[in-house]
Amino acid sequence: MKFTALLFFTLLTLAGSAFAQEQAFTNRSTELKDKAAADARTVATLPENTAVKVIGRGGAWTNVDANGQAGWVRAFHLRFPVVIEKGGSSGNPLSGISSMFGGSSQKQATIATTGIRGLSPDDLKSSTPNSEALAKANSYRSDKPTAERFAREGKLENAKVDEPQGGRR
Repeated sequence: MKFTALLFFTLLTLAGSAFAQEQAFTNRSTELKDKAAADARTVATLPENTAVKVIGRGGAWTNVDANGQAGWVRAFHLRFPVVIEKGGSSGNPLSGISSMFGGSSQKQATIATTGIRGLSPDDLKSSTPNSEALAKANSYRSDKPTAERFAREGKLENAKVDEPQGGRR
């Protein structure tokens, strides 16, 4: 009876943790906003590698709690640790239970994955130029000598890439 109670409690704890808030880290210094919008008020600036708890998601924004301060950050500015299998499945049906007691066939890795959707025709029709955003984007532009130096230091090589089927749009 004690073993059954212990097993039930363990499974209940594991089920509860599956719904716990997800952990993430900032992959660059980023602004914590009070709303999910680029022009929203900045609540704080989070340095690179700041640990946050994910509360929710909305489009290109993620609602987070950073050390007790809630707000929104761009989804692209976060990375999420994931658990991956080492060497594949052992085929042992008890391997999941053994990991609860310290045995493990898994390791933790950090993988950055974020999707983005395209713009709809309505988005394009209702869009307006944003000269501030353009100026900010242009400030990230690099000149040719700097780009070539970066490529040399990274040991990048020229590669010919064929045009996709269907040509340009």
